Amino acid sequence: MIQRPIPVIFQHRVAFTHGAFDPKNHTLRDLVADASALGAPAKVLVLLDAGVAEGNPRLVEKIQTYAATHADTLTLVSAPMILPGGEVCKNQWPLVEKIWQAIEYHKICRHSYVIAIGGGAFLDLAGFGAATAHRGIRLLRMPTTTLSQGDGGVGVKNGVNYFGKKNWVGTFSVPYAIINDLDFLSSLSTRACRDGIIEAIKVALIRDADFFRYLQDQGEALGRLAARPLETAIRRSAANHVEHIATSGDPFEYGSARPLDFGHWVAHKLEQISGFAVSHGEAVAVGMAIDLLYSVEIGLLDGEVAEQILDLISTVGFDLWSPWLDREELGRPVILAGLEEFREHLGGQLTITLITEIGKKLEVHEMDQTAILRAMENLRKRYSSALAVRDLA
Repeated sequence: MIQRPIPVIFQHRVAFTHGAFDPKNHTLRDLVADASALGAPAKVLVLLDAGVAEGNPRLVEKIQTYAATHADTLTLVSAPMILPGGEVCKNQWPLVEKIWQAIEYHKICRHSYVIAIGGGAFLDLAGFGAATAHRGIRLLRMPTTTLSQGDGGVGVKNGVNYFGKKNWVGTFSVPYAIINDLDFLSSLSTRACRDGIIEAIKVALIRDADFFRYLQDQGEALGRLAARPLETAIRRSAANHVEHIATSGDPFEYGSARPLDFGHWVAHKLEQISGFAVSHGEAVAVGMAIDLLYSVEIGLLDGEVAEQILDLISTVGFDLWSPWLDREELGRPVILAGLEEFREHLGGQLTITLITEIGKKLEVHEMDQTAILRAMENLRKRYSSALAVRDLA
């Protein structure tokens, strides 16, 4: 047997800016210029989330003007290719083929760039198309939501849904770069803008107690979606995610642990049960609430600490319960199937991340379903009480 280690070093770049397609802004231009190896402008194919295009009516024009201004560095092979976004786009395999067809038609190669502009689900789709064409085209992500700028968009995963399961087909591929243009946030709906805050809370809970205290201090302002604390939360959330990817020793998840998926075994199943009517952020909020109260039930987490966290989740605008959790099959809550699906997606033994205190995590390999049900009942009662108070108001 011949055996040799193959060390590979990736550069993970995340730039923050305002007005990325202002011709005077050289962030995109310089990133492309840094890797130009052919002595000529690089070919660029832009894939654009239809929802982002609709919310930013002059965006296509701005992209074309930017490319024309910097024609010495990049060549736009066509007008931006507008494709459906949102979670439903990941259920449409023909969209992957459309991306491949565009890459083939425009002769995009490994020295070229695919620039994907959109929310997290759209980036998953576009990234999968780019990663599987020619065994990998340089991908430059431009996340446009709080959720993708602080979490999914700065990761190394791409994927689409298959067999009715989230991200069943996909790749691990470090993008050439990520550009977080914070100006995109102004075009988001309140609901979409709020979603990224929950992932900031999540990563603070498992990695960064100081960050959690900042989020507590700014809780009411974040609930109002005040620009400055929101941008700070996104930057710090992104920094924590990139730090984990770079230093965990398992960026491509060869092991059985996914610490950044705290609260996600519930969230992924809840999204699926609801037909994705529940957004990812809303589902993560509920998933975290269940896991927090579960941890209290089994004596892993102090009850007062759990209440502080639940209070912050509520303060920034999330419900702690979803009526979709009441769905049952054969007398058993459907949500419990999320445990096995979570294990199956990664393979190996079940590994669930819980927290023992703010900023510290613990990985467990089994969950007491009776304790899970008690935690859910606790949340159901809280939700019913909150509805009663709202009705009286």
